[in-house]
This record gives sequence, C-alpha cells and structure tokens, in this order.
Amino acid sequence: MINNVTLMGRLVADPELRTTTTGKSVANFRIAVDRSYSKGDNKQTDFITICCWEGQANFVEKWFKKGDMIALQGSIQTRNFEDKDGNKRTAFEVLAREVSFCGGKNETSPAPAQAPATPAYSIPDDFEEIDTDLPF
Repeated sequence: MINNVTLMGRLVADPELRTTTTGKSVANFRIAVDRSYSKGDNKQTDFITICCWEGQANFVEKWFKKGDMIALQGSIQTRNFEDKDGNKRTAFEVLAREVSFCGGKNETSPAPAQAPATPAYSIPDDFEEIDTDLPF
C-alpha cells in the first residue's frame, strides 16, 4: 500500500504551534494549491490542512508565515469527530514528514542582503579536463 503526498503551495495563514500535554510540538496550517488544470479561464485552488510534529513543527512555525511558498511530503490521514451539533464528521489532512522552502521571498518581505561578490566555488588554476568515453 502506498500513501504518499507531495504538495507545493502558499500558506493561507500563519502556522499555529501548540504543545500536547506530553510536551510534543504540533503545528497546523493550511496551504492553497492551484490545480494543474482549470475549466475555461477559471483557476481552481484547493485548500489543504497540514499537520506536522516535533522538529518539523518548530521549523514551520519559525520560518514560515502567511503567503510564503512551501513544499512538503507526507501522507493523508483521517480523523473522526463529532461536530457541535452531534453529527459524525471525518476530517482529511496531510501529515507532513518533510517540509522545505521553495520559490523566492514573498513580495512583502524585506530586501535580501547583498549577494557576495565572489562565487561560492571556483575552478582551480591547475584543473585539467579529463577526456573520458563512457561505456554507456
């Protein structure tokens, strides 16, 4: 059986970080994910609830805010509950195992620091290109 989800979207609100009675961190947030297809000129967007625990929860709460682009991998999980009227309901959410940055900074963020004048790497002066014929 496979239950694997990969999503990329924007946070619709700041993540909410809570701590369980046993001291574990849990973050909940929603992301807006555009569908890869649309009907006519109407863009369609899905709003997906995400949950993550411990280190991932602390990472998301510290580094992500409303409007930021986020990429994540996880699995779909369901929760059964009763609403305020006593009706049985089922909630679907994604349990994020891996969370990462994607895209550039939000337009409302301050300008990034000046990029370094020298590249992060350089080719040594004594570098000799090797001519190899690969067998495949």
